[in-house]
Amino acid sequence: QVQLVESGGGLVQPGGSLRLSCAASRRLSSIKRMGWYCQAPGKERELVAAFTSGSNTNYADSVKGRFTISGDNAKNTVYLQMNSLKPEDTAVYYCNAVYLMWEYWGQGTQVTVSS
Repeated sequence: QVQLVESGGGLVQPGGSLRLSCAASRRLSSIKRMGWYCQAPGKERELVAAFTSGSNTNYADSVKGRFTISGDNAKNTVYLQMNSLKPEDTAVYYCNAVYLMWEYWGQGTQVTVSS
């Protein structure tokens, strides 16, 4: 199994930046796919960004050019750099990992974009 611990959420003004971190209990190279999802109140959880062990990345159209997903193999940590944040980015952000045939989730971290 894989444990995921997120950090880095908080309150930020529109146009600001935040970096989310997700520490995994296994080497990133052993995990098939890692990504970030978000869930706003009253909405379904949706993909924000993800990358595979083959270094292919994909982003939701709404965050392209503003968010960047990256990984640090030495720290077994995945990051989501979020720039030019908008109020509509407000949501709980979850780290996700696909390891072997199973899927794992972190506990979530709240991101609030408001003036």
